[in-house]
Amino acid sequence: MARIKLDLPEQFIFETSIKVRIGDINYGGHLGNDAVLSLMHEARFRFFNSLGYKDEISIDGVGTIQADTAIVYKGEAFHGDEISIQIAIQDISRKSFDVFYLLSCGGKEIARAKTGIVMFDYSQGKVCSIPENFLTKIQN
Repeated sequence: MARIKLDLPEQFIFETSIKVRIGDINYGGHLGNDAVLSLMHEARFRFFNSLGYKDEISIDGVGTIQADTAIVYKGEAFHGDEISIQIAIQDISRKSFDVFYLLSCGGKEIARAKTGIVMFDYSQGKVCSIPENFLTKIQN
């Protein structure tokens, strides 16, 4: 079976920590795959907050929509573990960009992931260009 390979960027521009909650644990007794995606979403939300945005749909008059996701699981995490999530931005185009995530706990890699994010005008229901102000912030 072919496996997804995900090379991470060398430089990350944001980091946050999130404790694993009991609801994040699956029947195997460790962090569930669905919870990893939820942790990524929370980290991305915090990243946008750090840039001065209240959420992912109030970015200089437009919002974002997730176009794709890839997650490669590398290790286990358990209830109460403090997960460090680092974020990097790459592959910026006129209307989209990729967010890369590195999840680790105590120096051990838990997962690496990527989400493809597209700018979306919810009032018109269509894809739009990245606002210049936001583009400047994610390129730094």
